[in-house]
Amino acid sequence: MRLKRIINIGLLFCFILTARVVDGQVKTGNLFIIGGGERSTALMQELVNTAALSSQDYIAVLTMASGEPEESFQAVKKQFNALCSNPVTKLHFSAEEAKSKQTWIDSVKNAKLIYVVGGDQNRFMDVVRGTELYYAMHTAYTRGATIAGTSAGAAIMSKIMITGEEKDKKDNNNFREIKKDNVITSEGMGFVDKAIIDQHFIKRSRYNRLLSVLGDHPDKMVIGVDESTAVVVHGNKVRVVGESQVVVVSKPKKVKTFNGDKIGLQKAAFSLYSPGDTFKLK
Repeated sequence: MRLKRIINIGLLFCFILTARVVDGQVKTGNLFIIGGGERSTALMQELVNTAALSSQDYIAVLTMASGEPEESFQAVKKQFNALCSNPVTKLHFSAEEAKSKQTWIDSVKNAKLIYVVGGDQNRFMDVVRGTELYYAMHTAYTRGATIAGTSAGAAIMSKIMITGEEKDKKDNNNFREIKKDNVITSEGMGFVDKAIIDQHFIKRSRYNRLLSVLGDHPDKMVIGVDESTAVVVHGNKVRVVGESQVVVVSKPKKVKTFNGDKIGLQKAAFSLYSPGDTFKLK
């Protein structure tokens, strides 16, 4: 028992040494969560600036969400190459490799910028969830890396992840109603715990989906990030960058269900943020 206690104290001490400490508190890296769509040069420059890459740093691009991983990689590599001289590495893990391919896992762990391409968030999490790669990404983040993602790569950021599917299949996943227990969620990467992220939000009018999720999880903030737009998260501070808007809804009162599955709620806090605006995760 004494030996176990010493080991646990040593592990905690090592964690504190490897994490950044600001204002007396342990701080992590940054999240750069892009809502999908076109990524302007200005938006990607914001990402490179946020990552604060040194000449020794490299960028790891994870392509498991994409149905066309090489094409997705080449598109984002071209953008990075135009903005910085750091090496850009493609890593496309299988489920088995995410558990055991240590050289690749170490490459993710030591990357200063990790970028997750779009596609299908379920495809990505089916590979990563519960593996050494999952923990490598969290270790990199704790050490100060920037974790970025677009579209599906945005959806994975929260602990509660919107899968894109609904239980009521009659409308072919069009989310035509605001209903309880209809939006299918699963476990995401968990970089954000206090909020649930949705993407392509305003462009695709995903209000019904997000309000349904809020009814299921009234203790969370729900954040809808539009296309060509990102939220930059550091600790509990969030800044909006890009070209469009971010919708945030939280703190609903008197949440109820009526007529079987429809949701009612009152006096929720609603904000529509534009580039340059800031808010806090609460």
